[in-house]
Amino acid sequence: MTISYNWLSEYLPWPIEPQKLSKILTSIGLEVESLTFYENVKGGLAGLVVGEVLTVTQHPNADKLKITTVHIGAEAPLQIVCGASNVAAGQKVIVATIGTTIYPSTGDPLTMRVAKIRGKESFGMICAEDEIGLGSSHDGIMVLPADSSVGTPAATLFEPYQDWVYEIGLTPNRMDAMSHLGVAKDVCAYLTHHEKEAKPVTPFSNSFSPDQNNKTITVSIENEEACKRYAGIELTGVTVSDSPSWLKNRLTAIGVRPINNIVDVTNYILHETGQPLHAFDAAAITGNQVIVKNVAAGTSFTTLDNKERKLQDTDLLICNATDPMCIAGVFGGAASGVHAGTTSIFLESAWFHNTTIRKTSLHHGLRTDAATRFEKGVDIASTVQVLKRAALLIKEVAGGSISSEVTDIYPNVTPKTEVAVKYHYIKKLSGKNYHPEAVKKILTALGFEVIGEGIDELRVAVPYSKPDISIPADLVEEILRIDGLDNIEIPTTITISPAVEVASAKEVIKEKTANFLVGKGFVEIFTNSITNSQYFTPAVLETAVKMINNLSADLDVLRPSMLETGLETIAYNCNRRNHNLRLFEFGKTYATSGSGQYSETEHLCIYLSGLDTEAGWRVKSKEQDLLMAKGILQAVASLTGLPSIQWTLEANDTATLAAVVGGTTIATLLHVPQHKLQQFDIKQNVVFVDIDVAALVTAAEKQKIVYTEVSKFPAVQRDLALVVDRSVTYAAIELAVGSVKLPKLKDTRLFDVFESDKLGVNKKSMALSFTFVDEEKTMTDTETDAMVSKLMGAFEKELGAEIRK
Repeated sequence: MTISYNWLSEYLPWPIEPQKLSKILTSIGLEVESLTFYENVKGGLAGLVVGEVLTVTQHPNADKLKITTVHIGAEAPLQIVCGASNVAAGQKVIVATIGTTIYPSTGDPLTMRVAKIRGKESFGMICAEDEIGLGSSHDGIMVLPADSSVGTPAATLFEPYQDWVYEIGLTPNRMDAMSHLGVAKDVCAYLTHHEKEAKPVTPFSNSFSPDQNNKTITVSIENEEACKRYAGIELTGVTVSDSPSWLKNRLTAIGVRPINNIVDVTNYILHETGQPLHAFDAAAITGNQVIVKNVAAGTSFTTLDNKERKLQDTDLLICNATDPMCIAGVFGGAASGVHAGTTSIFLESAWFHNTTIRKTSLHHGLRTDAATRFEKGVDIASTVQVLKRAALLIKEVAGGSISSEVTDIYPNVTPKTEVAVKYHYIKKLSGKNYHPEAVKKILTALGFEVIGEGIDELRVAVPYSKPDISIPADLVEEILRIDGLDNIEIPTTITISPAVEVASAKEVIKEKTANFLVGKGFVEIFTNSITNSQYFTPAVLETAVKMINNLSADLDVLRPSMLETGLETIAYNCNRRNHNLRLFEFGKTYATSGSGQYSETEHLCIYLSGLDTEAGWRVKSKEQDLLMAKGILQAVASLTGLPSIQWTLEANDTATLAAVVGGTTIATLLHVPQHKLQQFDIKQNVVFVDIDVAALVTAAEKQKIVYTEVSKFPAVQRDLALVVDRSVTYAAIELAVGSVKLPKLKDTRLFDVFESDKLGVNKKSMALSFTFVDEEKTMTDTETDAMVSKLMGAFEKELGAEIRK
């Protein structure tokens, strides 16, 4: 939200310095994100003066240069070398004197210094309009009216506009502050509470009277739910032209482009009061009827931007007797808009339902200032008051006359919301003990009406300008704001009631896992849960949750997989020469059964790409692969207390490895296929680990963690080399080891794999290391050999293994 200091100050009872006002605004919840100085002419024409050209002679060393003497009110005239073809004696001109900095319309600032041009000294510059920011013409120097006074500062002559501009970070519920007058009301409430009574200076006139009452246009509302109030007034004999400079300056200071005097007034009123208005060319109102209604779906309508749009049956339209003229509260129509030949207008001020306007605005992609305000809610009580203000202003800047009384259609008057709050509740919620009189003073200054009061209770009627106020907590927030959010007292002691979290186990596991991964050099990422449907196959999209009112064509579906959004991040980093990546993310995927049933699944995803470390003179780097990912997952499982993981290949997918615990798949690992990497223009391998957080937590909760004392007796190690078929996996070896059921076998480790034709056709050797521990005594060789023999028997029987000697 952009606020002009000069404009805002018009509604304040006394001047407040810009920086102090900035602190007040932030204190009352209207956070000032920036305060910048604004000039419609850069530099404000400082140092430029009116001069009179006394003489003009040809430069002896240049055909296109003239030597002039210019009187600027000093004792002696200045010699200035000028290259303008239109310079002549007797002219009144703008002179930039030595030391003056000029700001051209385009290009960098230039500070005047004594210069020698082709052998002749020049003590300043006679200026063209583009050289000092007053226009774009460089056809010659600016020639002023003959009666201009020599020595007069140019700033006095042209009166450049200067202002301070606030950028306010407005929260979505604060529609009442989406205007200069709304902000002024808050500031006055603050001043009333902290200094002395202050009421905003009202811009509204109490003596409104039309020039005639020749009403020719009738108004009717067919959809009274979407339009609860509609007011209009007619003006005739207006002249559409440029706005006066004061109006242009106000609008340009806040970033609004002036169009013409009629449209500029509607924009001015919008930013002054927060009430959107629309001006129709009265000649385009066929049948002299204004009808607020919905039209048939598919109806074509050309808007002010000359684009033809297909309307929905839920769109609210302002129509004449035969055709739509305007998309209500959103955008005007090309056929009924004000143009240079307009002489009569019908001015509209209305209240449209926020839901209706938002749906229409999003559907057609028309995010206008008017739509934004109607979406958040406007003050239904000020509809007519604002209309009268606008009519008088149009008459002032465009001439003509107000030719009708106000038409005001308000079939069902909206009652004010009533809210009751107890004083002890205010203290409980705010932590501050407010005196009842202070509470009433703040609320009445904000426009609330006290309608009842008890020993410990205050009942107020909420102003229509604050539709977000509905419960006692809202009133406490208003009191705290005006008292000043930075005035909230911090108690000397704080009492905290411990919360019992239902899902505490999950959060503990997530935190432990995240800390572990960060310690391993991983970086946590957060990606958008809304992604592009083009990433997925039709089969996947059948169960995907599609967006109805997506704001971007590239963001139209809730992600059915975490892989694609992670690949976007990897592609982004690779494009910036950051190739060695270790990333992880906690996030959710979404699905639907198509019958209105939706589900979401929480994941922990790990992404490995590039080298594991930068190569150095002592360290050789290697590419991160599936085995590294498997090790990381095994470490995560151990960290959460899970037993051994069983590894299986996914059915019909030899490239995907599944991690199974207790018969439940807790994670999948895969090398991302090349066709998927090509979608994101990634030219290096990526390993993806997808952990089902719910399955991981469930499996972990089933495990009872028991402390076991470290054995006092030494461990015994034995190595075996097995010759097996090349199709035998380490997972099969683990199953065979498990079938023997040796309690004293504490660890099994594969430390070598060797393949050679000398071993036999399609054979390989797998070298294993076994660690045995007896918790009660030192193991003997006989005991160890017996257990090794059992293992050898299991390998020979279940795997067809041959023991290498």
